[in-house]
Amino acid sequence: MMIKRFSVASIIALTTFHSAVNADNLLQVYQTAKFKDPVILKSKAQYDLFREKISEADAALLPQIGFGLNAGYTKASEDTATNSNYGANLSLSQSIYNGSYWQQLDISEKQATQYATIYGYAAQTLLLRTSTAYFDVLRADEAVKSVKANKRAVERQLEQTKQRFDVGLIAITDVHEAQAEYDRTNADLISAENTLANSYYVLRELTGEDVLNISYLNTETFDPEELSGDVKFWRNKALEHNLQLHEKRISKELAKMQIDLAETGHLPTLDFTAGLGYNNTDYDIDARDVDMSNGSVGISLNVPLYTGGAITSRVKQAQYGYVMASEDLVQTFRSTEAQINSGFNNVRASLSSINAYEQTVISSKSALEATEAGFEVGTRTIVDVLDATRSLYASENQLANARYDYIINMLQLKYSAGTLSEEDIALVSAGLVVVDPKADPEETTQTP
Repeated sequence: MMIKRFSVASIIALTTFHSAVNADNLLQVYQTAKFKDPVILKSKAQYDLFREKISEADAALLPQIGFGLNAGYTKASEDTATNSNYGANLSLSQSIYNGSYWQQLDISEKQATQYATIYGYAAQTLLLRTSTAYFDVLRADEAVKSVKANKRAVERQLEQTKQRFDVGLIAITDVHEAQAEYDRTNADLISAENTLANSYYVLRELTGEDVLNISYLNTETFDPEELSGDVKFWRNKALEHNLQLHEKRISKELAKMQIDLAETGHLPTLDFTAGLGYNNTDYDIDARDVDMSNGSVGISLNVPLYTGGAITSRVKQAQYGYVMASEDLVQTFRSTEAQINSGFNNVRASLSSINAYEQTVISSKSALEATEAGFEVGTRTIVDVLDATRSLYASENQLANARYDYIINMLQLKYSAGTLSEEDIALVSAGLVVVDPKADPEETTQTP
């Protein structure tokens, strides 16, 4: 599969179109989840919120203009004169120098970048969450089909055992053994169907609606690829592309900027102010109205000489925050490195498991045929036949799970490396095939 860089810009672009609901393949389910999953929608809102904070921080550097009106009426007692007054004022202020305003603007811009990265990481996580949930449905469905196939085989063996008992070829204990195995498969089927129903609910949690149809892995065209590059190659990919690592780097930079912001508390501030005012007072006696107007222009300088140690304390707090952010980055780096190592090994193990289980299925089929032949001539018991039957269907189920493991482990490795994209999901979806849900289960179940 092609590795493609998954940038923040491309993640945001992925959320600009809508798709059909009730989809039947992985890509369509993901495209629905992009617009319905609360986690990704919350992350998008956080990004929008912090992007808007840039405008708020920028506003502090622009002129602040205010206009006010006032009116009043005064009467002390019945024997005294009354008067009414009204006025208006216009004020203007402009910061000439305030280091904290500029620093806060830089912080707001950096925070917007940080939350764009967090949003991008959430989008990548949604890719993996959707894929995992989708293939969990396929796993559960495969388990149901396996149990049903085993149940049909055991049912046939039970009928044959009863017939052989009726003609006196075997003992009643063989019938009881077959009946017990049949009852066990019924219990297994109930459990498997419950797991399948629950796995569908997980998909509903992502999309907000029922997924009515599912596409299945096309085992005829499924061809797992060997990993490109060694583990060092994937670690280097993660260092360059992993969005969680990138976000922690930004967080460390923000912590350093918070120190700079706290230190601006020691610096003076300089502001320009200007104002215009008008006031009129009207007396109810024979006196002339009083009109007053005024204007003012000034520069205000504020120098913090002593604040009781508050500024120094804020600087120290910011420094401790920087240490925390630095250690958080180290922890994330180590965690990412561990995820790359385990993901790389998991993909290789999945490839080996697929090859091993393919051989196991072949061997289990041969073993079952030999055991059934031995049972016919009396050299093997019904218990041997039931065990061989159970082993065959278990092997087929394990092979299916190994294939799903490979796909999820490969996506997980790309996710840890920061390169997982919608293109990868599209490639996986291309390997799925739609199966008619109304068809006979024996016909729709793909042979491993």
